[in-house]
Amino acid sequence: MTIRIGIVEDHPAMMLGTVAIVNAQSGMRVVAAAGSAREVLAQSQNLHVVLLDLALGDGSTPAANTRRLTEAGARVLAYTSGDRPQLVREAAQAGAVGMIRKTEPVKAIVDGIRAAFRGEVVAGADWAAALEGDRLLVDARLTAREAEVLALYASGATADQVAEMLFLSRETVTEHISNIRKKYLAVDRQAPTKVDLFRRAVEDGLVEAR
Repeated sequence: MTIRIGIVEDHPAMMLGTVAIVNAQSGMRVVAAAGSAREVLAQSQNLHVVLLDLALGDGSTPAANTRRLTEAGARVLAYTSGDRPQLVREAAQAGAVGMIRKTEPVKAIVDGIRAAFRGEVVAGADWAAALEGDRLLVDARLTAREAEVLALYASGATADQVAEMLFLSRETVTEHISNIRKKYLAVDRQAPTKVDLFRRAVEDGLVEAR
């Protein structure tokens, strides 16, 4: 399957360069590129991954743009110079699955897009640092056992594997995961997917960003 990619970027030279990088790769194609999220979605509603510049000149916010794109079914990667971590945090809280610096080597950009397409979190040191710096994140007050389950599950283990490692039943593990999600929801830190749980675990220092 060809990965259908959108690029939201209002600097023409950067946009042209990124389009050229992506279209030179096997199995991926830029199908929409514009200076705003609204324009990108007008070009295509069927996007797998969108690279989103966080500091656009149209007055839009990272949160609004991220929500608009994710609601259309795209996985959003913050595409940024990395010098304004508050914008990264805003995108993350709105559902972005990771961050790529515009100065990254071509391979890192391409690998990040492929990882996002697979549903993985694209979390480097900059991403983790931005989230860790957010003092507004509210403590979900997980129990010690819940934190243990979350750390293993969010790191990639299946419920069966977590059960085996912690000498629990699978049903107990799934109940813990359900309770963890409820606790995050109660403090407005929703975690409906495994990607979201990884993000919450990074935010709370339970796992390291990959």
